Amino acid sequence: MTVTGVDDAVLVARIRDQAATIAAEMTAAIQAGIPEYARPADARYPRVVRMAVDASLNHFLDLLQQRDSGRPEWRELFRAIGAGEQREGRSLDALQAATRLGARLGWRWLVDFAQAEGLPLPVLGRLAELLFGYLDQVADASAAGYAQAQAAEAGELDRRRRRLLELLLAEPAVPVETLATAAQAARWPLPARLAAVAVPATLSHTPLLPPDVLVGLERPQPCLLVPEPERLAQRRALTAGLRGVPAAVGVPVPPADAASSLRWARQALDLAERGLLPGEPVWCTEHLATLALFRDERLLAVLVGRRLAPLAGLRAGPRRLLTDTLLAWLQLDRNATDVAARLHVHPQTVRYRLRQLDTLFGPALRDPAQRLELEVALLAERAVGTR
Repeated sequence: MTVTGVDDAVLVARIRDQAATIAAEMTAAIQAGIPEYARPADARYPRVVRMAVDASLNHFLDLLQQRDSGRPEWRELFRAIGAGEQREGRSLDALQAATRLGARLGWRWLVDFAQAEGLPLPVLGRLAELLFGYLDQVADASAAGYAQAQAAEAGELDRRRRRLLELLLAEPAVPVETLATAAQAARWPLPARLAAVAVPATLSHTPLLPPDVLVGLERPQPCLLVPEPERLAQRRALTAGLRGVPAAVGVPVPPADAASSLRWARQALDLAERGLLPGEPVWCTEHLATLALFRDERLLAVLVGRRLAPLAGLRAGPRRLLTDTLLAWLQLDRNATDVAARLHVHPQTVRYRLRQLDTLFGPALRDPAQRLELEVALLAERAVGTR
């Protein structure tokens, strides 16, 4: 049985006699025509190109003789070449262009050979069918190798980025030089500032995040690390990606202080879950005073209880009027007219309330240190009261 309709063994033998010349011409043409493979200083490239050409030509001749018994060598070679293209940072365009160029040269040589040998036209047609079908197999093998290398690189890059995230969050802080080395390995430019984002352990859906965000959602306390979070574009992308996800964005810090940013973000997330902080997500930079106030809630409760004790016997309505007036008076440099404007009441009403407050608090209103503690206590009570 023959493939071409003539004696395949004789035909192939005649072609094999000139295979070395054909392969040399193809190799030279590919290196001359494809800039990616023209590296005179690198002796590996001519060898790899010649190896690929030889393997292609020999396997095509095996196909002509129906001697292809499913041997994987040639496929493995082109998988390796495809993987090499991926590791070089190229697309498959150069390899495909080289394959097409080699095929054109091979086909031109086959046409000349067929004419010289007097082969009938149907034989030439069958050769063309075999040649271009074989090119599809070569393309499939190289694409498979490329995809496999791409997946392996993505997995390795993901592993390196997870390690970088853990190094950034380590306590005590890891030396900056170590962080820089790990960041380079993870292909993650070490930013001047970053912010940690705290999210709950259970999420209804995975957030859609910018590609430069380090993701640690598999950690016992899930988090993200966002480079340059104060850039407007980054803030918008993060806000959009976290839509529907309870989250708190920590204070931007240098990379070595990422653990501190995460602590503040977790505190903010806890306060947000208790209704003490608004925002989706919560941005710590917009609530620094509240975060500082609630850093030690037991101590804060003692402060509120002691400083606002004179108001303990009042009903809720009168108490709220007096606390609003007192807080505005402390914040507006004790100016009754400005307090009246803020509260939308008559200045005489403010003065009446201030006389009540003077009766209740007495000397505390004239002591700067106690006035500061009063303001802190009032702010804390207001934060709790807005839940």
